[in-house]
Amino acid sequence: MRISAPVAYILLYAALYAAFGVASPFWPRFFEMRGLSPQEIGIVLAAAMVTRLLAGPMVGMLADRAGSLRFALAVCTALAAASAAALLWAHSFALLLFIAVLQAASLAPTTSLADALSVNAARPRLAGKEFEYGWIRGSASLAFIFGTLTAGQLISRTDVTPIIWMNLSFLVVAAPSTALLPPVTPPSSPLTRGSSVIGELGELLRIPRFRTMILVTSSVYGSHATHDAFAVIWWSAAGIEPWTISILWSEAVAAEVVVFFLVGPVLLHRLGAWGAAVLAAAAGIVRWSVAGVTTSVLALSIIQPLHGFTFALLHLASMRVMQTLVPARLAGTGQSIYAFGSGCLTAVLTLLSGILYAKFGGAAFLPMALLCAVALPLAWLGFADERNRSVGVL
Repeated sequence: MRISAPVAYILLYAALYAAFGVASPFWPRFFEMRGLSPQEIGIVLAAAMVTRLLAGPMVGMLADRAGSLRFALAVCTALAAASAAALLWAHSFALLLFIAVLQAASLAPTTSLADALSVNAARPRLAGKEFEYGWIRGSASLAFIFGTLTAGQLISRTDVTPIIWMNLSFLVVAAPSTALLPPVTPPSSPLTRGSSVIGELGELLRIPRFRTMILVTSSVYGSHATHDAFAVIWWSAAGIEPWTISILWSEAVAAEVVVFFLVGPVLLHRLGAWGAAVLAAAAGIVRWSVAGVTTSVLALSIIQPLHGFTFALLHLASMRVMQTLVPARLAGTGQSIYAFGSGCLTAVLTLLSGILYAKFGGAAFLPMALLCAVALPLAWLGFADERNRSVGVL
């Protein structure tokens, strides 16, 4: 008996994101335990980041052309599992670098392909009842937290190999779970034999609202760069205790889960994608402005939950826009461009944040607030739907 679509997607996302959660925070430590120098670790991580940026769009576009998003997702997940297993026998820098790049190339498309499938499936047609994408993505965030906490209990100062076994196990569950997903309805306007990848890419980029959405999401997501790279360092330098920092960080993740499950769908229903995107950009202005001028624990505890808006709510709004703007036959390509834009800008801003933090300390957060301020009018225009246009918003 086939399980329901929401349950199938929750299983897939939970397995995928649990795999991310058990390994992502601990990869540097794993490579250190394998004898890599700090410079070599930096090379491995940077190479993996570049690979993810390139592999995601390429695989997404190829999956669209083949019309096999589920198959591509299964293959990528299986390859990622195989590469995780290979890490158990890798000890040299060259081999670790090769396997890390291979796994990065395999994992990069998985989230975009999964979103391409789930966003198009999250429609009222399923069993006569609306199937909220936020339920699926919220489950993923919970699974990530579960994976990270579990890995933290199983590893030790001298042995971090449990993260490999757990990462492998969750990926082994994720790969066959793609077979449980509901069949994908063939698009009404399939890709023509003579169409090119560049032509398909251009088709999406010629949509003004799609271009604007990519600019908005890249800017707001990218504004997290200083926080992700230097918040813990800045707060520690200000004398905040590690346990307090862990609580502040957990607040942000907890807010993300609450928004995905509860608050986000309600706000999206009431405000539409347009209002949700504007609110997300405004929340970014407030969040980074406060973070740039104070290290008060009280103030930080108030702004950290804004992560639920600056990430989760904007992601939900973006998925709603993708449902209406991106043809089903280009779903993988659209999701890949969405991930590529924010990934590129985040990488650039992470580098810039290092320069700004070295010179200005916590004031490095303020340019991130400015970036959200630039994104706000773009969100006002680019996320407007037909109802908004009719009342003169656009």
